[in-house]
Amino acid sequence: MTQALPATARPPRKDLIKAFVASLSGTSLEWYDFAAYSVASALVFGQLFFPSHDPLSGTLLAFSTYAVGYVSRPLGGFVFGRLGDVLGRKQVLVITLLVTGISTVFIGLLPTHDQVGALGAVLLVVLRFAQGVGIGGEWGGAVLLSSEFGSEKHRGFWASAAQIGPPAGNLMANGVLAVLAATLTQEQFMSWGWRVAFLLSAVLVLFGMWIRVKLEETPVFKELQEKGEQAGAPVREVFTREPRALVSAILSRVGPDVLYALFTVFVLTYATQQLDMPKSWAVTGVMLGSTLQLVLMPLAGALSDRIGRRKIYAVGAIGAGVWPFIFFPMVQGGSATLLVVGVIVGLVWHALMYGPQAAFVSEQFSPALRSTGSSLAYTLAGVVGGALAPLLFTSLFAYFGTWVAPAAYLVATCVVTLIGLALGRRDAQ
Repeated sequence: MTQALPATARPPRKDLIKAFVASLSGTSLEWYDFAAYSVASALVFGQLFFPSHDPLSGTLLAFSTYAVGYVSRPLGGFVFGRLGDVLGRKQVLVITLLVTGISTVFIGLLPTHDQVGALGAVLLVVLRFAQGVGIGGEWGGAVLLSSEFGSEKHRGFWASAAQIGPPAGNLMANGVLAVLAATLTQEQFMSWGWRVAFLLSAVLVLFGMWIRVKLEETPVFKELQEKGEQAGAPVREVFTREPRALVSAILSRVGPDVLYALFTVFVLTYATQQLDMPKSWAVTGVMLGSTLQLVLMPLAGALSDRIGRRKIYAVGAIGAGVWPFIFFPMVQGGSATLLVVGVIVGLVWHALMYGPQAAFVSEQFSPALRSTGSSLAYTLAGVVGGALAPLLFTSLFAYFGTWVAPAAYLVATCVVTLIGLALGRRDAQ
């Protein structure tokens, strides 16, 4: 049978909606912080913190600090995932929001290489590391916050609240940076304009804190507390009692992370440096695609409640593996329209995987280990997937001189995702 939530009286619908909003708003704010860095690493940081006569070299170094945000995620997953199963989902989510938000504000205050030399780059890496720790602890708790207030029949839809966070945050970050770039001169944007996007995080964090502090603990965790069934050593128990679930959840996440890096990060560099297109064109595609994802992700989650997680997820993985072989040839002519459409379609395939992902991953684990297992899967997959993807895309293209190499890399990761889906619980939807 499907791994069920503990039997408990369902909370009023208003509490479920509050949990959905808290999960959505919190992850959106944290991913705004993360996405602002991702965009800035492609457009700004290479020049300000890693000066080089070779633009590609500066971009590679900027992407290296982008990877730090993923490498640090397992620490957040280990620490906060465990605390989510021991102390509760709500308390952990307040802490992770503060960690990520404060780190982002400090990035906006950093001195550049021209001002303090290499110290600026060192501080940037440290703050990026802290961002990753906060994000690593956020996802598992946010998923459970919404899904554990709802019924099993609609878990795919309610759990998708946390999944909407990345495109929503990405949309906000790209929108803010696009407005700044459009209203300021290049000199003003490079001098101080980019900092505004990071400093705005202070306002957003206060809003997120207000919502989360007022929220109740999930009914599932309350019942675990009442029965004294909390895990004593959740990290060890996940590895010893539910290793197949962990492997399945990790592998299922690799393809979506790599695809997302291709169409939200690497495409910015490829369009500007290889195709000599204005950066605004690629940013427009990312923004429109992210807007569409706000609808597609909960829709994909809802469809997975009806026809199965694996089916929806697998369609997205297969489409993702095929699409680069259509996308790259069609944008070679320098058409703005084709570039925008290509990015949007790429993000549609991502939505089909990402929408049901939260429910698929969380339902692999027993309730007492669900926060730890989900967080570990999310963060460990991020290291082998999203962390290396922008760097590998850029390196592969630079070495082989053709888009075929990055496309082949994406295909390999989509195959890994399909293997993860096959290993998942057969009784899970």
